[in-house]
Amino acid sequence: MKIINISQDKGAIRKLKAGEQILFSGIFYTARDQAHQRLVEAIQTKKKLPINLENKIIYYCGATETPPDKVIGSCGPTTSNRMDLFVEPLLKKGLLAMVGKGRRGQEVKVLIKKHKAAYFLAPSGCGAMLSKFVLAKKLICFPELGTEAIYRLEVKNFPLIVGIDSRGKSIYKL
Repeated sequence: MKIINISQDKGAIRKLKAGEQILFSGIFYTARDQAHQRLVEAIQTKKKLPINLENKIIYYCGATETPPDKVIGSCGPTTSNRMDLFVEPLLKKGLLAMVGKGRRGQEVKVLIKKHKAAYFLAPSGCGAMLSKFVLAKKLICFPELGTEAIYRLEVKNFPLIVGIDSRGKSIYKL
């Protein structure tokens, strides 16, 4: 397993190959359907984004409420293909990678290759276990969305599989 720290080597993501297992340390920004729609609407109407997407990683996750003695509640991945409609505008704004579960559409694979991005798979059904890899959580925007607001997560040794690498190679047959 490779250990990657994006804050120290952003080029490392572009060297990964589909199917590789990694332990990721760095920053994720959570976002699900409603947050994606708001980001894309802001892009389309040329409004200032509440987050600079350049070299950022979005984790398709809506964590559960945080228990009093924890950093975060259960934080497993959600189905990624629901976000396929929103990928292109976000990649054009510099998004580096996405994390979720399940296969992506052919168009997303092409866009990932075009923008030299990546798509990672987080273990599904393991949200409580994945919460143990989160060191810090901070609300960034859209608090009215509750658990689907955008949060900044600092993670250490978060287990991932490269689903689609920056060359467009996928572990899925598309």
